[in-house]
Amino acid sequence: MNWKKTLALSLAALAVAGAISGCGGDKKDAKAPAEKKEITVGITPGYSEKVMEFVAQEAEKQGLKVNIKSFSDYVTPDQALAAGDIDLNSFQHGPFLEAFNEKNGTKLVSIGNTYLAPLRVYSNKITDIKDVPDGAKVSIPNDPSNGGRALLLLDHQGLLKLKEGTDPTKAVVGDIAENPKNLQIVELEAAQLPRSLDDVSISVINAGYAKSAGLDSKKALATEDNTSPYVNIIAAREQDKDNPTYQKFVKIFQSDAVKKYINDNFSDGLIPAF
Repeated sequence: MNWKKTLALSLAALAVAGAISGCGGDKKDAKAPAEKKEITVGITPGYSEKVMEFVAQEAEKQGLKVNIKSFSDYVTPDQALAAGDIDLNSFQHGPFLEAFNEKNGTKLVSIGNTYLAPLRVYSNKITDIKDVPDGAKVSIPNDPSNGGRALLLLDHQGLLKLKEGTDPTKAVVGDIAENPKNLQIVELEAAQLPRSLDDVSISVINAGYAKSAGLDSKKALATEDNTSPYVNIIAAREQDKDNPTYQKFVKIFQSDAVKKYINDNFSDGLIPAF
């Protein structure tokens, strides 16, 4: 065979092989990663758990299995998320997440709003906020954001006054400028607040823990109003914020069905924020 003809045939064969190989590569590159069909979401007891159980039922209808992992405090859900032990969590508001990131150097972000769970003032000893006695003990959450949030509520009720310009998400007991009744502020882990009611005059308690303890929100002495910036969120690791499965979960949570469930069952405790 003429060498020129042989070379031409060889080049032609290589071109065909390359074209076939190229087509195969395009198909492989164009193939999107398989969407996850199962996720684990961290929550805390109370409202978060009840709402998540309903969301999981709605998700199952759309082919997504949601495993619910309950935590007994406000720290381990974010630790577990940062460590990759769970996919998402839904128990906290934005300022709490920001404070956690700042303290721990983590990169957790909000990927969607859920509802406002207002703080309330409860008491086993008095029935009117105006009757708080001089020198009374007042228990509040000991985490930075909810502690500041509680102090702001007490400020709004006229029981104390914070320094001018204080950031409520970072307020601490040392930021109290005026304390006309000489209140003794007792800082406790949020989960312990309901159990402190027999030892204090009043306690500022998170909605979820109040519900778990069987407290009647209608008997609260004061309630955070609906202008509060402390809307609860769904949190994810920063690198996963655009994950299609997680975005699907957010869409399911923010559906009309979930909003109706919240309004029908927790109108006294939760306000949908979507």
